[in-house]
Amino acid sequence: MIKIAYITASLEGSGGPLPIPAVTRVLRNAGVHVEVFALTRRDGRALPAMLADDLQVHIREGGDFDHITAYRWLDKQMAAFKPTLIWTSVARASIIGILLGRKYGVPVVCWQHNANLKFSRKLLFYLLRKRPAMWVGDSEMVTEITAKRFRVPPEKMASWPLFSVNTNAPQAQPWQQGQTLRLGSLGRLHPQKAYDVLIEALALLKQRGFVAPVPFEVVIAGDGKEHDNIISLAQRAGVAEQIRLIGFADKPQDFLASLHVYLQPSRVEGFCIAVHEAMQAGLPVIATAVGQIPYTVEAGHSGWLVPPRDANALADALADALANPAQLAAMGQAARNRVLPLYSAEAFRQAGEDILNRLKAQGVLS
Repeated sequence: MIKIAYITASLEGSGGPLPIPAVTRVLRNAGVHVEVFALTRRDGRALPAMLADDLQVHIREGGDFDHITAYRWLDKQMAAFKPTLIWTSVARASIIGILLGRKYGVPVVCWQHNANLKFSRKLLFYLLRKRPAMWVGDSEMVTEITAKRFRVPPEKMASWPLFSVNTNAPQAQPWQQGQTLRLGSLGRLHPQKAYDVLIEALALLKQRGFVAPVPFEVVIAGDGKEHDNIISLAQRAGVAEQIRLIGFADKPQDFLASLHVYLQPSRVEGFCIAVHEAMQAGLPVIATAVGQIPYTVEAGHSGWLVPPRDANALADALADALANPAQLAAMGQAARNRVLPLYSAEAFRQAGEDILNRLKAQGVLS
């Protein structure tokens, strides 16, 4: 039997760990035995879904920077588990996994989730680039960049977008006259999410004398170290009454369904599952053209795309959306129609099975 050790850097509620149940379900349904090995727990919010999916999860109770200790722990785990294949996710786990794959003579499949790697990690990956049996980009954008950056030949490069639509997900309801227009964002309160730029854009609207024809609010769901800073910035900019931080959303799809517009002002992104879930919910998107977002969002049709860090352009997009709320429902339906065929459950399953079949055809797995 094929045994896969799926190594993840952490179990936090973010884009790398959260899709693990869906990814490993495809592998297990193809007859593969999979167990998950996490180098650290962090907030642990990805763990309940893994356990609910009957995954066996091994967790190291350590931190983010004790790399030698993490290597030794994982070394012992691999010696005991004896995997047929190591499958890594996120940079730290991938680098350690590649090194252990070499030690034990086990092939490695290496996820790439982020186009904006730190220089040190980019250098390590470049030095180790010939070791993985397969590189997998979690989006079209990351696949293209990985192939070019690490000179990966086509036979060792694959794409598996980390999103599969849920056709039964709650749907956003069209804005109705008399309602407060709700714009929202979902994710960690982290500098890369650029909520400071969003606050600056709202302040610019105020300075321009823009008056929305309907009452509106911006609701941000998530927690993180930027919480107090965001509140302070909003107060200093004079827009605190327009922004509401509601903390971590344990039912993110219900949160999205409560909105009329989705916001993603990020400085950097990889695939950005939240944008795709928002489109799945029938929401138009105002987002920066980073990561996979410009590959999926059609500007002027299913949303607005603006350059990252450009508060003026973001203010323009907000003004356009707020000035004509009657247009939003049609744009939201266009967004949903865009993601349904691109990221169907069948397409997701096929992408995973194709990788297994390619590894078998190349003699990596038997």
